[in-house]
Amino acid sequence: MSGHEAGHSHASGSTNRARLGIAIAIVSVVLILEVGGAIVSGSLALLADAGHMLSDLFGLIIALIASIIALRPASDRHTFGFQRAEVLAALLNGVILVGVAVYVAVEGVTRLLNPGTDHVQGGTMLVIAGVGLVANVSALLVLRGGDTKSYNMRGAYLEVLGDTLGSLAVIVAAIVILTTGFVAADALASLAIAAMIVPRAFVLIRDVVGVLVQSVPRETDVQQIRDHILRTPGVLEVHDVHVWAITSGEPVFSAHVVVDSSVFVDGTTGAVLDQLSECLAEHFDVEHSTFQLEPAEHAGHEPGQHR
Repeated sequence: MSGHEAGHSHASGSTNRARLGIAIAIVSVVLILEVGGAIVSGSLALLADAGHMLSDLFGLIIALIASIIALRPASDRHTFGFQRAEVLAALLNGVILVGVAVYVAVEGVTRLLNPGTDHVQGGTMLVIAGVGLVANVSALLVLRGGDTKSYNMRGAYLEVLGDTLGSLAVIVAAIVILTTGFVAADALASLAIAAMIVPRAFVLIRDVVGVLVQSVPRETDVQQIRDHILRTPGVLEVHDVHVWAITSGEPVFSAHVVVDSSVFVDGTTGAVLDQLSECLAEHFDVEHSTFQLEPAEHAGHEPGQHR
């Protein structure tokens, strides 16, 4: 990376952190308003949206912390740095999402089955949800100008987009209550918000578990990588291929590569390694790759080989 590119990357990271900080401030204020509004109005939908927003706030904070942690260099004790902390925090976020969804779903069904105990102030509900919608749209506009190549920024944008949809659901329910007196609309809106939370929680937990058990990243095709390696001049075979991820968007690759004996005789091992690492970085966005070059006679002696 040239000095110009490094400077651009650093400036982009600083801008992204500033955008995340602004979004966190906006979401925090709206969260407090929604919790207070839910208590005053008796709206379960507002409380559900507040729970949704709490999880999103947590996600934004994770994104901010991750962008800061990413600046810390690796050490002898933490050879890959501290990026795995983002994964552990995301797992906690997923568990919180599930808890919120279950609570809201149970409470929503209970209100639908016992409508006589349901008293909701549609006016208060509408005002708070309206403020929430404006704030969420503002946060979206702030995040939209961020680095589109950043997984953190893209994830943060989706977090706030989910909040915006939740605010719209609450507004619709409030209007229905004010115009028709159909108080059950509040419970129905809360169930809709819970339904939006569950798939996201499932995907988040699935992706986190995939990283923790060192599964191949979903967007990575191991066979394609193997084919690219085999097309490298001098390469005869590749085995013991491993692909995993440190955190989202940070794949790691290692493999044993059998090469023609002339590679060792001619002293071109360095050139072959350069070609292999450049291939993975260019075609598969893998920056951390490790190759063990082997002559054909050595590869046959290795126990427990696998593809």
